[in-house]
Amino acid sequence: MYLTRFRVNTARPGARRLLSSPQSLHAAVMSAFPGLLPTASDTPRVLWRLDHNARAEVFLYIVSPTRPDLTHLVEQAGWPVAACDPDTPGWQTRPYAPFLDRLSKGTTWAFRLTANPVHHIRRKDGEPTKRTAHLTPHHQMGWLLERQERSGFRIAEKPAEKRLLPGGTTHKGYDFHGDRHQLTVRDQRALSFSKSRDNASKRRGVSLVTVTFDGRLEITDPEALRRTLTQGLGRAKAYGCGLMTLAPAQ
Repeated sequence: MYLTRFRVNTARPGARRLLSSPQSLHAAVMSAFPGLLPTASDTPRVLWRLDHNARAEVFLYIVSPTRPDLTHLVEQAGWPVAACDPDTPGWQTRPYAPFLDRLSKGTTWAFRLTANPVHHIRRKDGEPTKRTAHLTPHHQMGWLLERQERSGFRIAEKPAEKRLLPGGTTHKGYDFHGDRHQLTVRDQRALSFSKSRDNASKRRGVSLVTVTFDGRLEITDPEALRRTLTQGLGRAKAYGCGLMTLAPAQ
């Protein structure tokens, strides 16, 4: 496995086109792997995520089974002249396995995850359930908390003396107002775009809501967490959701 970081040159028209279309960016990411056929049923999972740290500081992260070639992205949305220097090809790729192998139970890490928190509802009896996005931080945090244990981690809790609401506001054992856990939700984005079908003349609309979680976690099951980090968490993985990354906790 490999972890790749690419800085997007947001001043370029090609970058703006990619950033405005998850469908186009997904196609660009998959084009970085000449050995993968996107239409094959056994295509290995490729995860990607955009981090909007500032207006002019946007990073694309990719987790992939093979090393990518992002030359086409450098030409469209990077710094092609600077990339002529072999020491600065325009992106950084590192083997991911050595890091994954070092993960151990009980250690604490900072994490970031962009996800598509959804649930299934039935508006009235007799109707089939419908997949619907969670729209409030209250429920978006709950979505992640409900998945933490089977995903190999536990969200860290704040010390009691640092909570604004000592008693917390809980539901099913979880504090959805964010005062109990070291967890924040930000950058909610409502995305809407057209997806091509096999017949190019037919397109269908796709709408989804994404949010970014930042927080601290404790590893409870290293093997399960490795699966989460390499296979993703939640839905809409083709459109920049599901990729969790870890960093040393401050």
